[in-house]
Amino acid sequence: MSSALSRRRLLERAGLTALASSGLYGFLDDRVPDVASAAMEAPRRGAEQHLPARVRLVTDNNVSVVVPPLHHRVVTARLTVARRAGALREAQRTLERQVRLLESDAGPGLELVIAWGLPYFARYLPRLANGSRYPDYLPQDLVASRTAGARVSAVLDAIRFPSDPSTTVLEHNDVVFVLSSNSLGDVEDGAQALFASLSGLLRLTSIRKGFVGGGFGGRRSLPKRMAMKARIPGADLIPADAQLFLGFTSTQKGALGPGRIANFETLPGFTDQWPRGAFRGGTTMHLSHVFEDVELWYTQYNEIRRMWQATDAGRAEFVAGPATLPSGPDTVQSFDELQAFAIKDADGNDGIAGHSATMQPVNRLAAALRDNHGTAHPQGTAVLQRSDFNTLDNPFFWSAAPKIDRYRTTPRAGLHFVAFSPTTDFFNRLRRAMDGRYADGTALPMSPHSAGLGMNSVLRTTHRQNFLVPPRARRAFPLAELA
Repeated sequence: MSSALSRRRLLERAGLTALASSGLYGFLDDRVPDVASAAMEAPRRGAEQHLPARVRLVTDNNVSVVVPPLHHRVVTARLTVARRAGALREAQRTLERQVRLLESDAGPGLELVIAWGLPYFARYLPRLANGSRYPDYLPQDLVASRTAGARVSAVLDAIRFPSDPSTTVLEHNDVVFVLSSNSLGDVEDGAQALFASLSGLLRLTSIRKGFVGGGFGGRRSLPKRMAMKARIPGADLIPADAQLFLGFTSTQKGALGPGRIANFETLPGFTDQWPRGAFRGGTTMHLSHVFEDVELWYTQYNEIRRMWQATDAGRAEFVAGPATLPSGPDTVQSFDELQAFAIKDADGNDGIAGHSATMQPVNRLAAALRDNHGTAHPQGTAVLQRSDFNTLDNPFFWSAAPKIDRYRTTPRAGLHFVAFSPTTDFFNRLRRAMDGRYADGTALPMSPHSAGLGMNSVLRTTHRQNFLVPPRARRAFPLAELA
């Protein structure tokens, strides 16, 4: 056996062993907390992978909030399938069969998204049987193409943003699996069963674990419990029922893109996938890991200042402790107001630009519209759909390349950021806006690292990658049948 093959098998066994290990996360219980005033929207498992089958809603501070699943696993991998059409099609059948078995065994409580990195398409599908070449057969971003004067794909490689350190790793995984559930057992058992059945098809590159919420109804949330258990600096300052480490609720219904709005084909003029694109029902996914300085966030700013920096400066509402604030279309701060608050005052004090407010000029619809599916959206409707969660990974729970990933065993507060958007260029424009930089050349009068610019001063991104999320019918090795 060659040394390369031996190392690959050792890494495969190590990855499967890591999947079976709970580590510090074993402290989490496997109980779905009761939620006061909870409601359940009608279950649906449609064409979209990225839309959950069930959505739980709760009213908190008179705000409708989507209750996210408590437990999350993200597993990235590189493919080991032979680059032959027959082998690729057999792998497609195997993966779909194993996913269906998993869904049958776990039931509707387990959500699974399978997304594909550009390296998969470039290496395995450089040319389709009909003559189409990579990347021309991928969805086209019509907006970015008009700006560039050339064809731009709707899915692009990840880039670094102004506030990113030079050490941010731009990843090149072939595939990523995102599992989530209110049952820790369903997530852990499902992941172990799935990847044990895929031996020979892929090699794990990272395992990322985490949690979110659990604090509605007056209970101590998972982020609070886990931060205290791990002795994270500043853990004692986190509100007891905070949805996330930094204390603010991020899943207000009005702050999340509704329904199919993030699909490739939904918004008129965004991509070429309407009405019959091969990836209709799909979307793009951004995955990144971010370290969070919890102690600095709570000691550098008072409660009102934290509220202004997390949402928008000048807000009159104030809620002691974890803040669930209105974030619907009627709460959008105008760009003129955003710029006014960002300017230093007469005494030379730095201005303030809220985290949400900086992105609203990109993320919120500038005018009311009816989308291609016939759904009407008012002005100010959000587009991005977030599915992020807190973690103690440093930066991952397990890594196949610990030196490159700067892997450490010491727990550290962070966030695994998962977000779905119609195109990568849309996400890039939104993320630059978070740094106060806009596509028309406008820039807020502050550094991307300014203490007054949203949450930037307490965030540090370590990894990024973009993926294509196919519709459910193409989730297993998309386009392999056309190779």
